Amino acid sequence: MEIQALLITFREVLEALLIVGIITTFLKRTDNKKFTKYVWLGAGLAILASVGVAMLFQVVFTSFAAMGSEMYLKVSIMLVSSLLLTQMVFWMAKHSKNLKGQMEGKMGKLVTTGNVVGMVIHSFLVVLREGVETVFFFAAITGGDIEKGFQGWGAITGVIIASVISYLFFKGTMRIPLKSFFKVTGAFIVMIAAGLLVQGISMMQDLQMIGSVMPHVYNITWLLPEHPIDYAHFLRDTGTAPLLSGDVGIFLKALFGYSSMPSLEEMLAYIGYFVVIYLLVTAKNQEPAKQKVEKVQKQVKPTYSNQAAGQNVK
Repeated sequence: MEIQALLITFREVLEALLIVGIITTFLKRTDNKKFTKYVWLGAGLAILASVGVAMLFQVVFTSFAAMGSEMYLKVSIMLVSSLLLTQMVFWMAKHSKNLKGQMEGKMGKLVTTGNVVGMVIHSFLVVLREGVETVFFFAAITGGDIEKGFQGWGAITGVIIASVISYLFFKGTMRIPLKSFFKVTGAFIVMIAAGLLVQGISMMQDLQMIGSVMPHVYNITWLLPEHPIDYAHFLRDTGTAPLLSGDVGIFLKALFGYSSMPSLEEMLAYIGYFVVIYLLVTAKNQEPAKQKVEKVQKQVKPTYSNQAAGQNVK
C-alpha cells in the first residue's frame, strides 16, 4: 500500500504544483506579481476543501459499514478508481506538452480583465481536482480507511519528492521533459489501475455478485503466497514452507494486483486491460502522423489547382 500511496501522492501533488508554479511564474514574468496571492488563496482553499471531501467520504463509508454494505462500496471504489487513474494518465499525456501555454493563456485573459475572483476559482479548481482524485484513490488502496493511507510513509514521501522536484524545476536547476516524465510515471499508475480492476473483480466473485467459469486457473501458493496468512496456511496444511514470503505477495498484490490463485475472469480482465491500453496508445500515436499527411495533402492540392489553372489560361 505504501508504494501505491507514494506513486499516487507524488503524481497528484506534482501535477498540482507544476500547474500552480506555471501560473505564478507567468505572473511574475509579466510584472503581475501582485496577483500571485490570489492563486495561492485558491490553492489553499482547495486543500481545505479536499480535507472536507475526505472527511465526508469517511462518514459515508462508516454509514455503509453500519449497514453491512461496505464491501459493495469498496468494489465500486476500486472499479471507479481504476477508470479514473487510467483517464488521468491519458489526460496528462495529452496536455503535458501544451500545459504551460494553456495555463498562461487562461491566466493572461484573467489578468487583462482584472478578474481576481476568476484567478481564485481557477487555481481552486485545478488543485481541488488533484485533491479529490487523491482522496478517491486512497479510499481504493486502503479499503476505505483514508486516514490510514495518509499516515504512512508512502504519502509523506510522495509529497516531499514532488515538492523537491517542483522547486528544482522552477529554479532552473533541473531540466525535465514533462512529456517523457509523465509517460514513465504513467506506466506505473496504469499498473496500479490494472491491479485495482482485478481486485475489484475478485471481490465481486467473493461476494457472489458474479460467477466464475474457472475459479482457479492455477495455484502457485507454494512459490509466492499473496499474504502471510496464506503462507501460514500452506505451511500448516503441507508441512512445507513456500519459497517466498507472503510479505512479497502483499507488495506485488498492492502494486500490480498479483494473485497466487487467479480466476479465469481476473486473468482475462488483466490481460484485456493492457490490450485496450495498447490499442488506445497506438491510436493516439497514429493521430499526429495522420494529421501531418492531411496537412501535406492540403498544401499539395492548391499547387496542382494553380498549375491546372495556368494551363487553362494558356
